[in-house]
Amino acid sequence: MAGEKKGKIHCVIYDCDGVLFDSLEANRWFYSYFCRALGRNPLTEQELQYAHTHTAREGIHHLFQNAPEMERQAQEMFSRMDPEESAARLTPEPNLLPALKALKERGILRAISTSRTTNMEHILRKFALEPFFDLVVTSRDVQNPKPHPESVEKILRAFDLKKEEVLLVGDSETDRETAVAAGIKFVAYKNQEIPADARLKDHLEILDLL
Repeated sequence: MAGEKKGKIHCVIYDCDGVLFDSLEANRWFYSYFCRALGRNPLTEQELQYAHTHTAREGIHHLFQNAPEMERQAQEMFSRMDPEESAARLTPEPNLLPALKALKERGILRAISTSRTTNMEHILRKFALEPFFDLVVTSRDVQNPKPHPESVEKILRAFDLKKEEVLLVGDSETDRETAVAAGIKFVAYKNQEIPADARLKDHLEILDLL
């Protein structure tokens, strides 16, 4: 985005897992729980990487796609889980809060587009982040989860924004595909491997892109 006029961006959309929070180990615990409980083979790294960037129900289906009865049991177990069980294992990314405060002070809208479903509200309350986001769109708020652009399009409509006024900050190929499908700029967070319009190693660096 070098050479573009600053001040053009009016909204930053964040992915949750891997961007707002270091959640890989939390997801490892989450999916390993179902494997152990149902007597399945241990979770593999490849399975974890898939589940980490998809909805919980998609992740569970991926794990048990060849065992329909196990999948049914796992989905039922998921629906009964206490959200605190996985939220307690999350770690906020460094400088997240100062960056969000600075964006709010500058009048930049902050939104979340996440593949998470039932526990996003609990997570925001737990880490006192509710005041710093103007809109949260989870996979249960749309018919088509990421990488479909529906979640981004919903945010654009809610704030009456043009595509060029928005950034999506994500850490995965799924996030990049979402941004491309929605026609907005993609900023890769702590990921040097995927194509991006800009990259962040620290959340405060977002201020240099505005």
